[in-house]
Amino acid sequence: MYVIIAGAGKVGWNLARELIGKGHEVTLLDNRRDRYLTIEQELEHAVQYGDATELWVLERAGIQRAELVIAVTGDDEDNMLICQVAKEKYLCDRVIARVNNPRNRQWFELLGVSPVVSATDLILRLIEHEVPSYGLVHLLDLRDEKLEIIEIEVEVGSPADGQAVSDISIPEGALIISVLRGGDGFVPKADTVIEGGDEVLLVLDPGLEERITQVFTTPPA
Repeated sequence: MYVIIAGAGKVGWNLARELIGKGHEVTLLDNRRDRYLTIEQELEHAVQYGDATELWVLERAGIQRAELVIAVTGDDEDNMLICQVAKEKYLCDRVIARVNNPRNRQWFELLGVSPVVSATDLILRLIEHEVPSYGLVHLLDLRDEKLEIIEIEVEVGSPADGQAVSDISIPEGALIISVLRGGDGFVPKADTVIEGGDEVLLVLDPGLEERITQVFTTPPA
């Protein structure tokens, strides 16, 4: 696979190194001369000097044949522009953009740039996962497939507590795919009894989170 990476900071440099190590062809772009000269000592011809928002720089890098374009510069506007150009002008099927400010995620989505990766959002999800009081945790949004994957802890006394999977009244469009109990995960069967304290993984249609939460949490007194 031929990959173009825009932005040779720590993220871009490490991505390039790992992808090359896995046998992929990579071109890493950066418009900082000092950074380019430093990385060239390791990656040699796999790094090029230039501003990836410039068409001629992308064309010199061979964007016409790129199978994946990754924009991980420190500027969200640049990342949006690079991915837009790759998709709309050069018809690159796959792009990945870094979002430095999570408040800008909506603009990436509005322009059809996806998937997007936000370090802030990833850390927040890890916090949610480690702190039970957060309840429902979004693990993954499959935007093209219009699906979500969530994790939720089953509260003692909730409607699902003590019920077999086949008897739990989860809304249509949701499916239990995994249960974590006592540190061990397993795929439940129809007769598997869900217990308070279990962590349940579900795949569902967007918009069902509130109804799912009602099934696995204790009703208010």
